[in-house]
Amino acid sequence: MTNEELAKHIRVNPSILSADFGYIADEVKRLEDAGADEIHIDIMDGHFVPNLTMGPKMCAAINSATDLFLDVHIMAYNPFDYIERFVQSGADRITFHLEATEDVEDTLNFIRKCNIEAGLAICPETSETLVTKYLDKCDLLLLMTVHPGFGGQEFIPDVLEKVSMMRSICDKINLRKGGKTGEGLPPFDIQVDGGINKETAKRCFDAGANVFVAGSSIFAAPTLKEGIDNLKEASRG
Repeated sequence: MTNEELAKHIRVNPSILSADFGYIADEVKRLEDAGADEIHIDIMDGHFVPNLTMGPKMCAAINSATDLFLDVHIMAYNPFDYIERFVQSGADRITFHLEATEDVEDTLNFIRKCNIEAGLAICPETSETLVTKYLDKCDLLLLMTVHPGFGGQEFIPDVLEKVSMMRSICDKINLRKGGKTGEGLPPFDIQVDGGINKETAKRCFDAGANVFVAGSSIFAAPTLKEGIDNLKEASRG
């Protein structure tokens, strides 16, 4: 996969965790107007990660405020139990953690049976070799570039090697979007999340990532559009 081809399929997904929850509909509209490709929604249970965030009702509120693709990231044990509620709330993709369940394949299959995309995530300390056998059942692989739980953390550069390894594996088996094989299809989606800014986005892109989740760097920019554009421009070099 050449950088030129990958650059055509870059997406920036602002994390709604950094928004002002008191004006959530307005914040979502501002992100849409600023050129966000998707809205990333972090769901935390206070057990799998040491933080609590939002639930299906917030997802439904966001869904009612936008037509953007909703990228729901579940950081919770027993993710299977959450799927139907988030599907009903408007999720377009549900990504869960390999570390959070022993029923990885069944969970991926059930998400797809609900006619939405399925993503699989791993934490920085988890070996990327553990996800290889599930790639053809995924629409996206999320490699966390911080320890999940809180925004504003520092990027962990060791994950770049994992990104590079997974892109290399996808290229070797010609795995493309949606876990399919064949020429002419878009690249398989490799997403990074945590400490993503103009500099780290460039490093992740060079390693093989094409979907970037960012909260702090986007919402701290002079404008949301500038924050989003910075990531897209950095990724394209």
